[in-house]
Amino acid sequence: MNSSEEIAVSGMSAGRSAMRMGPAELVQAAAMARRFYLEGKSKIQIAEEFGVSRFKVARVLETALERDLVRIEIRVPAELDAERSDALRARYGLRHAVVVESPAEVSEESPDPENLGEVAADLLGELVNEGDVLGLAWGRSTIHMAAALDRLPPCTVVQLTGVYDAGTAERGSVEAVRRAAQVSGGDAHPIYAPMLLPDAATAEALRHQTGIARAFEYFDKVTVACVSIGSWEPGISTVYDMLSDEERAHYSSFGVAAETSAHLFDAEGRRVGRDLGERCITVKADQLRRIPEVVAIAGGQRKAAAIDAVLRSGLVTSLVTDTAAADYLMTAGSPPKSALSRTDPDGI
Repeated sequence: MNSSEEIAVSGMSAGRSAMRMGPAELVQAAAMARRFYLEGKSKIQIAEEFGVSRFKVARVLETALERDLVRIEIRVPAELDAERSDALRARYGLRHAVVVESPAEVSEESPDPENLGEVAADLLGELVNEGDVLGLAWGRSTIHMAAALDRLPPCTVVQLTGVYDAGTAERGSVEAVRRAAQVSGGDAHPIYAPMLLPDAATAEALRHQTGIARAFEYFDKVTVACVSIGSWEPGISTVYDMLSDEERAHYSSFGVAAETSAHLFDAEGRRVGRDLGERCITVKADQLRRIPEVVAIAGGQRKAAAIDAVLRSGLVTSLVTDTAAADYLMTAGSPPKSALSRTDPDGI
């Protein structure tokens, strides 16, 4: 970064005040300020690039001045990388991309950095509106996110998948749903059932149980969803860990590269092994694709290729990740179609 640049954009202070800006607002304000003050672009040009009105651009720039966020040096809170965030958003055609600095002590064996959950919690506080239906899928990252939540407008919270282990439901996604509902003051609809069942008949029977059926009724009403992403390897994919060796080999033969919410994808983002869904308690892929805002939380070098695959699937509109994964994503294969087109790579 040029040391002469002096646009400072800040707002995620250590204190959690009501006046702070959320991470997506900070990233967007930084990007618009750079275009306007450093690159000399007009408000009309900026509006066209970001897909908003020039009046919205003017308001963002005015707010930056009024709140003393602009000082000719582009600077976001230390944990956020505004330049990578903006570049990643543009490359994948995402609505929001928030890139967090990877921890100093990190290895390829590390799971999702826990600080992703904290930033994702702030992002959800920014995205969810009163009356929305918030859907939470199973995942360590979504559990960390829920634990970090401290603000949500009144909304209904529904669990989108069964749990990894029904014996740990109280400490996992069920508790995440309860926590989010507690913060928002809204209703909670948890699912007390395993994500993966032995056969399709058992899964179908469970779907008709009263509590689970009630949660399923909300799937088509979800307006904001939060999901995690897994690589197809032990310890990084919940589904992989739940299958037998024979089943893993079967699905691996289809070229599985990633999974999210018990749906499997190859490296190009095409769904494979669709029969697995018949045995799972989970939101359907087509239902996910219709949700207006789907935020994925995933990071680390080991998940980078899987994140790329899921972004190419058209299921995700926004991403919270870290610099380690972002650096891979910026050079991963040919540029994908815009995620906001929400099209299935299979064309089905």
